[in-house]
Amino acid sequence: MRFGVVVFPGSNCDHDCHYVLDSVLEQDVDYVWHGSTDVSRYDCLVLPGGFAYGDYLRTGAVARFSPVMSAVEKFAESGRMVIGICNGFQILMEAGLLPGAIMRNVGLKFICRFVDVRVETINTPWTSAAHQGQVLRIPIAHNEGNYQVPADVLEEMKRKGQIVFRYCSPEGSVLPDFNPNGATENIAGICNAQGNVLGMMPHPERASEAEIGSSDGMVIWQSLLAHCGV
Repeated sequence: MRFGVVVFPGSNCDHDCHYVLDSVLEQDVDYVWHGSTDVSRYDCLVLPGGFAYGDYLRTGAVARFSPVMSAVEKFAESGRMVIGICNGFQILMEAGLLPGAIMRNVGLKFICRFVDVRVETINTPWTSAAHQGQVLRIPIAHNEGNYQVPADVLEEMKRKGQIVFRYCSPEGSVLPDFNPNGATENIAGICNAQGNVLGMMPHPERASEAEIGSSDGMVIWQSLLAHCGV
């Protein structure tokens, strides 16, 4: 399977994603500069976390207009796989590929720590290797992670099974005390109605080896590979 990791000016998690895809999962992977317009050779595109140029205006608001994003939109519309992590999730929302918006964390502080997230659905290419309600220990690192969405859109997302992950207790209880950033209904990750585009605030690439604290993020990568027949 061939992956493309999109690199925006200022990105700092692109190397993390490349390392996991190349050295841990042993898949073909390239860096894709944000000025590129041809992504036809890839099976999955990764918009990594970290930062992107123009975040001082609004996270992802400028990166959304990078030349590569037109190609990403067509890529997603064709049914191929796209994952946006943290800042990449924000860019996907700015581009209209996922519903909702991100605001500053409640408390207005940057948060960098492990959290627990519950798998809400296994009916996606990204969670098919998980079991319903499985709790994953994955880190977050963001200043803007407070996911918000209008009530009517939220209800439609629930109906279509687009809510993929929620912040929870280690035992899997979804409670306000375990919501690190104030996100609506503890939402940590969503997909589009077709399921081929995933956006999530936690960093699965930072939880892909037990030596660094958790390998729970592998569930997401392994689900994707299995879905694609690898």
